[in-house]
Amino acid sequence: MHPNIPFGDLKRQHDTIRTELDSAIARVLDSGWYILGPAVSAFEEEFAAFCNARWCISVANGTEALQLALTALGVGLGDEVITVANASVYQAITIVAVGARPVFVDVDERSHTMDPAALEAAITPRTRAIMPVHLYGRMADMDAIMAIADRYGIPVIEDCAQAHGATWRGRIAGSVGALGCFSFYPTKNLGAVGDGGAVTTNDAALAEKVRRLRQYGWERKYYTRDAGGLNSRLDELQAAMLSVKLRYLPAWNTRRRAIAAMYDDLLADTGLILPKASPEGEHVYHLYVIRAAERDALQARLREQGVGTDIHYPLPTHLQPVYAPFAPHGGLPTTERLAREILSLPMFPELTDDEVHAVATAVRQALRTEN
Repeated sequence: MHPNIPFGDLKRQHDTIRTELDSAIARVLDSGWYILGPAVSAFEEEFAAFCNARWCISVANGTEALQLALTALGVGLGDEVITVANASVYQAITIVAVGARPVFVDVDERSHTMDPAALEAAITPRTRAIMPVHLYGRMADMDAIMAIADRYGIPVIEDCAQAHGATWRGRIAGSVGALGCFSFYPTKNLGAVGDGGAVTTNDAALAEKVRRLRQYGWERKYYTRDAGGLNSRLDELQAAMLSVKLRYLPAWNTRRRAIAAMYDDLLADTGLILPKASPEGEHVYHLYVIRAAERDALQARLREQGVGTDIHYPLPTHLQPVYAPFAPHGGLPTTERLAREILSLPMFPELTDDEVHAVATAVRQALRTEN
C-alpha cells in the first residue's frame, strides 16, 4: 500500500494548540477591539524581541512589508533595486509597484541565495537598495552582502519570509539590514490563520515611517503626512494567534532541523544533491529542497506513491513574460539550472519519523524505477 504523506498539513499543528488558539480568539472577540489594538501591540513587542530588533511594525502581508520598506527608504521612479530571481515574483512586484527597476543577479549554487560577487558587479549610481532573500530557511551571506552595501552606502532590505528564527554568525534574520520583512502566510514557520506580515528595524525614523505608511501615511487620524501609504494592517485576531504560535516557534524549528537531519542520513547515497546547512548559521528548513537531474520524472513517481511535493519555484522571475523587460543580458545561468532541478519534499514539524522514513523509501524506489 502506498503511503499518503501530504506536502504540508496545517491542521495537525493547530490541533496541538487548539485550546490556546481558542482562548486567544475569545479574548479578542470579548475585547471589542479588532484593528490596531492591544493584541497587535503585544505581538509586535514579542516578535521584535524574538528578532533582536528594536521595533516590529505588523502589516497585512509579506509582499506589502517589502513594498512599505522600499517606500520608507524613499525608493521610487528611476531607482534600481538589486535582488534575485529564484524566489518567485514577490520582490519584483514590490519594486515595480514603487516605480523602481528590479535588477536581478545570480545566486550561489550551494546556498541558492544572492551571490555577493554578482551583487557587487550589478551596482550602479542608480542602485538605491539591495534586497537579498533568505531562501528555504537559510540566510544569505549577510557578512559579504553588508560589507558591499556599507562600502557603497546602500541600504539592505532582508526578505525574511522563509527564515523566521534563522541565524547567520549569531545574528538573527530581520536584525542585520536596515529593514527585515516577514510573511506570516499560513505555511510559513510562523504562520497566521490567514495573511499577515511584519517589518523589523533598529532605526527609529524608519520604524515611525513604516508605522505611518501602513495606515495611509497618516501622521494622525485623517491627516496624511507620507505619500505611498497603504491600508496594510495586521488584525487583532491574527496577532493574538501569532502570539500563541511564537511561543512554540523555537521548538518547531528544532523539529524541522531534526527532520532535515533524518532526510540527510536517509538520502545520503542516492546521488541527489541535498540542502546542506551552513556552519556560519542556523537553518530553519522552511523547505527541504533537493536537486535531481530528472526532477519532473521523480516528482511524477512520488505522486504515484502518494508523496506530496512541490517546486519552489518552477519559473525564475526574469523568465516570466511580464518581467522580461528586466531580464539581464545573458540570463542567470545558476538560477535557471536550479529551477530545472529543485524539488521540495514534505517538511512540517508534525511530520512523524515514520513518515520521513516512508518519504525517503519512496524517493529511493522512484530513483530505482527511473534507472
